[in-house]
Amino acid sequence: MISLQSISVTFKTDKNKAVHAVKNVSLEVDKGDVYGIVGYSGAGKSTLVRTINLLQRPTEGKVIVNGKDIMALSDKELRESRKKIGMIFQHFNLMRSRTIYDNVAFPLKKSSLSKGEIHQKVTELLSLVGLSEKAKAYPSQLSGGQKQRVAIARALANDPEVLLCDEATSALDPKTTSSILELLKELNKKLNLTIVIITHEMQVVKEICNKVAVMEDGHVIERGSILDIFTKPQNQLTKDFIDTATHVEQGIETVITHPTLLNLKEDDVLTKLSFVGGSTSEPLIAKLANSFNVQGNILFGNVEILQDTPVGTLLLVLSGTPESVTRAIRYLQDNDVSVDIITAETIAEKKNKGGDEE
Repeated sequence: MISLQSISVTFKTDKNKAVHAVKNVSLEVDKGDVYGIVGYSGAGKSTLVRTINLLQRPTEGKVIVNGKDIMALSDKELRESRKKIGMIFQHFNLMRSRTIYDNVAFPLKKSSLSKGEIHQKVTELLSLVGLSEKAKAYPSQLSGGQKQRVAIARALANDPEVLLCDEATSALDPKTTSSILELLKELNKKLNLTIVIITHEMQVVKEICNKVAVMEDGHVIERGSILDIFTKPQNQLTKDFIDTATHVEQGIETVITHPTLLNLKEDDVLTKLSFVGGSTSEPLIAKLANSFNVQGNILFGNVEILQDTPVGTLLLVLSGTPESVTRAIRYLQDNDVSVDIITAETIAEKKNKGGDEE
């Protein structure tokens, strides 16, 4: 559907210095994907996504959308191609002097549709985003979430195949953000709409995307399915982003650094267990006691659903003889449970870190 091939974007400053905003990035977005591109400010994510509709022309590379090399199109062909790529922004970009109806109708102004067909189209779009009763209102009379719904309706006016969302929820409160993401999920399924979301919030990616790319300093440093990225992150920045969305590491660190919660005996082994899929529902802890005479004391637990797949984490103290604990860990690993042993050195390091922050 979208193929960005070896994309680089270089800007020249007033002092004729080169700023490399995007550096040799390649991405493949399949039809029907909700693809998240996450990174901190200045990572190059907005610049990269604006190359998809050539709002930003790459310095190097190719942009293929629905089989067309859009960099090779004439100006007229490009204008037509852009109609199939809708875009919404952080600050809505609505025309304040026009009604909600007129804002949504604006992209259809020079279309071949009759006045009656435009009216029907706008009415359907406002109904689709849940704003039928606001047609005669003005943007100043709407909440932030309602304004973004208008922006979405306007972006859908030309029946696009792709919707680009540039920090579209950053100006919204958490509850409103959730409602906008739910709307985008519905549109993705109902219209088979391919969505590319730019954000600095991994929570947004977790809630709606099926794939994600992590950007830093103009590069894509990691990419993959949501499940793979959340369960097997390779890069420290990716891990940091995931921590902000799940709070698992923060919870574990709280337990480890709290003197009354962590009371290990001499042969106790502190472990972090990670489950994916079916193993989350298995009675593995009971099995440890029954088969290996190993007691499991749960200090922290968390289960989430990512792309309809349960993902769980446990902070577990294993108590038993060294031999039985070793056998129990091997059993867990054989049952597709990832086991990380948290050593005394790691505990001391986290405690020292907590003291430094205070």
